[in-house]
Amino acid sequence: MTAHHPAEASPEVAAEVAVEQAHVDRVYAELEKASLRAADVEADGLARGRTDRTGDVRDEEMTGLFERDALVFAAARRRAMIDTQYEGLVFGRLDLGEEDSTAAEREVRHIGRLGVRDDDYEPLVVDWRAPAAAAFYRATPVDPMGVVRRRVLRCTGSRVVGVEDDLMVPVAPDDIVVVGDGALMAALTRSRGRQMRDIVATIQRHQDEAIRAPSRGVTEITGGPGTGKTVVALHRAAYLLYAERRRFEHGGILVIGPSAAYTAYIERVLPSLGEESVALRALGDVVDGMTALRPDTPEVAEVKGAVRIRRLLSRLAARTPDGAPEAFRAFVAGHAVRLDADVLRRVRAEVLRGHQHNLATDAARSALAEAAWRSVRQGERDTFLDAFDASRDVDEFMAAWWRQLDPRELLLTLADTDHAYAVSRGVLDHEEAAAVAYSFREALETGEWSVADVALADDLLARLGPVQDPEREDSGFYDIEELDDLSAYGVSDVRAGVRGGGRADGSRAVVTPADARERLMAGRLERASGYAHVLVDEAQDLSPMQWRMVARRGRSASWTVVGDAAQASWPDLAEATRAREEAFSGLERRAFHMDTNYRNAREIFDHARDVILPLVPDADIPEAVRETGIHPVDRVVDGSLAEAAADAVEQLLGEVDGSIAVVTPRRWADRLGALDGAGDGRVQVIDPLSTKGLEWDATVVVDPDAVTEESPGGVRVLYVVLTRAAHRMHVLRPATA
Repeated sequence: MTAHHPAEASPEVAAEVAVEQAHVDRVYAELEKASLRAADVEADGLARGRTDRTGDVRDEEMTGLFERDALVFAAARRRAMIDTQYEGLVFGRLDLGEEDSTAAEREVRHIGRLGVRDDDYEPLVVDWRAPAAAAFYRATPVDPMGVVRRRVLRCTGSRVVGVEDDLMVPVAPDDIVVVGDGALMAALTRSRGRQMRDIVATIQRHQDEAIRAPSRGVTEITGGPGTGKTVVALHRAAYLLYAERRRFEHGGILVIGPSAAYTAYIERVLPSLGEESVALRALGDVVDGMTALRPDTPEVAEVKGAVRIRRLLSRLAARTPDGAPEAFRAFVAGHAVRLDADVLRRVRAEVLRGHQHNLATDAARSALAEAAWRSVRQGERDTFLDAFDASRDVDEFMAAWWRQLDPRELLLTLADTDHAYAVSRGVLDHEEAAAVAYSFREALETGEWSVADVALADDLLARLGPVQDPEREDSGFYDIEELDDLSAYGVSDVRAGVRGGGRADGSRAVVTPADARERLMAGRLERASGYAHVLVDEAQDLSPMQWRMVARRGRSASWTVVGDAAQASWPDLAEATRAREEAFSGLERRAFHMDTNYRNAREIFDHARDVILPLVPDADIPEAVRETGIHPVDRVVDGSLAEAAADAVEQLLGEVDGSIAVVTPRRWADRLGALDGAGDGRVQVIDPLSTKGLEWDATVVVDPDAVTEESPGGVRVLYVVLTRAAHRMHVLRPATA
């Protein structure tokens, strides 16, 4: 999936966007007129059936009232549809005709969220649910259904910001411009004659089979870089949403990608068909109410992602909250009740065996009452329990002893190294516990959760249940008066926020501890919503804990899973596989393998293949079928690496018309940040992990050894980076570290 910047559009693409913009402008003009007509009908309906009679109402007057209500309801419903579907109303286009048809002979059909007609009742937009729109979802090159070209429009409001095409015929007519991946397929069919056309037909047949596979169970799509497996999976989601829309509109489709950079481009292939139909999530925002972009170090991410961390989380959820009273003292029904810490711990453990903490306040109060009665055993039991229930002392005790717990609050307690040691004993060694504590101190400094933290919070949420009081007071972790005590936890310069959120230029924003904690605790975590279908891309990257998080959202779902083990950034593939199998337990399976790389030039992919095979000999290596005759530049830089990168970018800007990525490990990011946005927005500076699922016309890969060293998955992530370029690649190696 190619990453595009708006400013990079070639004159040819810009002309296509302008054509679509002219049509979209016409649609919105008609939509405005339709809204005014609906308002007039509503007003006319309200004017009907009026009567000043206070006695019996005659039949004709009853008819007038009925007509009025019907008109008002219909008009109001139409206006509501127009208002709610305004954003991104037009998202598709079909060019219908024979393979050798001319523009005058082809029919153009625009597809959108609702139908729109002009004053002559000619359709400007076809409702996506209508039979006339079926080919937008069902057509493939194997069964084109009369479609020559299918186009997805990307819109912001009423503005067209991009287009993406699929070609449904072997060769594009001379008068049709094809943009995006469709253009690449079109170029392949025009080159090397019959042999290449047969290869493309084979690619398309495999894709068609995967797209149309039954929705039930688990459909796995595998293949190496550049084989189009992601695009196939997204087309499959759109096809299923149309073919079984009653099921999927009701239950929804969850699409999970590896990063925010990836999900930002998904809509190029998968148009948004409604507010509730498709949820696009990166791994850092799967949990409603929590968002994370920051990566942990590979060592910490491995600890947080492993299943053994659940033992630590279980201890966090079961322990008495910080600040809770250690004993219960009260007079109830004339009796002095004294319950010590051991009794309170037993009561807590008993309640939590059958309840989630945040949903168990009543159960905890009842269990406490029984323990209090057992300590007294005088008088009438019912009288005692009634008095206990009515006691204000009990109310105050319960508010402190069994207060609502936010999962994030418990995670932040791990910033205290001694506490992290205590709760992780027997689970993590001292070095691992210290690293985890440091990672949460970093969260308190920056105000940013790490991506791995989200799965931990979700696990705790499943144990605790959602917080029940929406008006709850702040949980009190690190009050402003306590900030001076943070030095006890080893947080250096935390008041100045020296490690706050990063800016594009590599500098750091100043974040105060109070601001950081407010960011971390903002919003409200919600329990997992169930979906009818879950699509997981780059599935090889999910940790076992992330698989458990995703599985909570797909307990009753069918699945589409896309991946390539050779590109994994999670080191323990066996443990991740076990967690994935638990998520799919009992479901039927079907598998599709894509084995042809049609995006990377052969010269680029051969370079990447030679890097991965010595270290991962069983890597799934597709056959690259496109040649440019230009080999990658791979050189050692004696001088400034930043200057060498700038020179490489300048050269590539003259060689390719499209996008360029400068892929850099963290150690060089600050020095290369100035290149971001160069070339009128065509250049993007990006970290290695964020390149997952994306491609550019050209790349500059900086310090590949550092990419391997800094990345979870090591050389597998470098393999990903080396397969992001479609046409040109420069690899720059520093002479010294």
